[in-house]
Amino acid sequence: QVQLVESGGGLMQAGGSLRLSCVASGSAFSINVMRWYRQAPGKQRDLVAEITSGGNTNYADSVKGRFTISRDSAKNTVNLQMNSLKPEDTAVYLCNADVSIKGYSYRYWGQGTQVTVSS
Repeated sequence: QVQLVESGGGLMQAGGSLRLSCVASGSAFSINVMRWYRQAPGKQRDLVAEITSGGNTNYADSVKGRFTISRDSAKNTVNLQMNSLKPEDTAVYLCNADVSIKGYSYRYWGQGTQVTVSS
């Protein structure tokens, strides 16, 4: 089993910045892809950004140039630096990881952290 725990959410004015972190814990696992999703009330869960074990990244068009995903593989951590925040960035942000355990692949989710951007 792997647990993902997010932190760093909160309330911010438009134009401000927040940094989210997600730490994976467990035993005998390796992480392949780590992602951040977000879900606003009444809307579907959307991919925000992802990063592979090799450091390749992918971003939703809506956050390109404003958000940066990074990871520290030694600490099993993925971060999301969010700059120039907009009210439409308000959502619950969830961490997601594709994990290998003893040759099998699993996908895990964190509980989420609330980000609220006021205008």
